[in-house]
Amino acid sequence: MSVETLLAADLYHVDTWVFDLDNTLYPLDSGLAEQVSARITEFVQRLTGLPADEARALQKRYLAEHGLTLRGLMTHHGVDPDDYHGFLGDISLECLSHDPDLQQALRRLPGRRLIFTNASAGHAARVLARLHLSDLFDEVFHIASADFLPKPAREAFAAIISAHAIDPASAAFFDDAECNLEPAAAMGMTTVLVGPAAQSSTALFVDYRAPRLAPFLAVARLKANS
Repeated sequence: MSVETLLAADLYHVDTWVFDLDNTLYPLDSGLAEQVSARITEFVQRLTGLPADEARALQKRYLAEHGLTLRGLMTHHGVDPDDYHGFLGDISLECLSHDPDLQQALRRLPGRRLIFTNASAGHAARVLARLHLSDLFDEVFHIASADFLPKPAREAFAAIISAHAIDPASAAFFDDAECNLEPAAAMGMTTVLVGPAAQSSTALFVDYRAPRLAPFLAVARLKANS
């Protein structure tokens, strides 16, 4: 019996389902994250004239300090986010594949399904289309929706809650980054850590751990199938 079956989650109270996009709705080992990171390094190189290793170090420093490399580039270099996202916009998504089990598991969730991503609207649309999941989500709250203030900033969570009239007590938030779950928990959401790091997490603000998203959702206790 799988770990997901043994630890079937009680999500009977949830009617708003909020999902991170990248490395949550598809597995980290797809390789897309590496492609995106390499393209960001190239952007930083072109912007600053730094060699690749120094550009990558700056990229990672801005990510650590600002929660998003783009935020650091906007703050310190005046980068136009449209230029940045345009440079990243044609990355191949061939490494992503349709997962019928995930599609079915998402379809059984009662209520609203939202995407909450630090990526652009265009990237979210491309990824959802590639995964055949576009019709399963009501709205996408992307980085521009949050005025370019990324997760895990508490203000970003306040923004999506306000924009979509979310009651945190009846919402569940799924993300592959543990740090993004802490503000969600503090605001009253049920939190689910997704991906290979889930099982080893001991964070008290993580309510459930889902090494694989589809099996976790498939057996969860819901209003619709209680």
